[in-house]
Amino acid sequence: MGRLISDKYEEWKAEANARFDELMANEEELNRIFIDIYGLADELTPDVAAKDVTVHRVYDSKDDVPDEMKGSNYVLTKRDMIVSLISYAVGCMFGRYSLDVEGLAYAGGDWDQSKYQSYIPDADNVLPITDTEYLSDDIVTRFVDFIRIAYGEETVEENIRFIADSLEDKGVTAREVIRNYFLKEFYKDHVKTYKKRPIYWLFDSGKANGFKALIYLHRYTEDTVGLLRVEYLHKLQRIYEAEIARMQDTAEHAESAREISVAQKRLEKLQKQVKETTEYDEKIGHLANARISLNLDDGVKVNYEKIQTDRDGKKLAVLSPIK
Repeated sequence: MGRLISDKYEEWKAEANARFDELMANEEELNRIFIDIYGLADELTPDVAAKDVTVHRVYDSKDDVPDEMKGSNYVLTKRDMIVSLISYAVGCMFGRYSLDVEGLAYAGGDWDQSKYQSYIPDADNVLPITDTEYLSDDIVTRFVDFIRIAYGEETVEENIRFIADSLEDKGVTAREVIRNYFLKEFYKDHVKTYKKRPIYWLFDSGKANGFKALIYLHRYTEDTVGLLRVEYLHKLQRIYEAEIARMQDTAEHAESAREISVAQKRLEKLQKQVKETTEYDEKIGHLANARISLNLDDGVKVNYEKIQTDRDGKKLAVLSPIK
């Protein structure tokens, strides 16, 4: 029997808000006790401002947050909860977390495959993010698989729709909304969560979204960049070239002006992506050949620069900048 994420969300919201109300009531009761002890009834009130209560309260949207809670660091929305779920799912894709063990499953050291029975992590530590479903193992496909395994086959479509609605992002279908989130917002949220010291790193060719792929820092090896280049970047370039040929054929033989317009628009985008990835490939090639080793003890900031510096000390911006 499948489970609905919407039900889990409502349960968690009720639990969090009950905890909030209980803590607020306890703080006000303590205030009353101390006011009575010290005879300060004429000078103080036991009331506690809602925004000063230091546990989270959950609202469906920012519009639902009352004035008395605005400015609190403990306000969460449904979108925040779904973003957290997505982050956990990506952690499971990389093997940082597992559906079968509590806490961290892997953060360096020896890999223990026995920890992963329900959901198997990505084998090569590369999660491509594409603007269209080109690859069978892209991050959106893997995410849907995660939702299917974690919550059940029977509810997968309803759960995907709930996730998409909660993200409040653009897209015609639920999967398009989720794809756009991964393309445009996921890394920003990840960097914010980890206070500008991300553990998942985004290889990013630029504004045309020609190539994007995540890796997990703790699974990085000297061969990771080379593998990413050959198995993903080059493969995607071949796909773009095939799509360009298909769009050119469509534009030449289409019977309607609309079909021609759609094909030409897509053709222009693909050509930009090919140009962008060609320039990106040159940078990635230098770094792949350098087979750069990292030392986790040096910290994220140092390693983030190191992985983008070739043998000659030249900085090659291949990762999304941390803002």
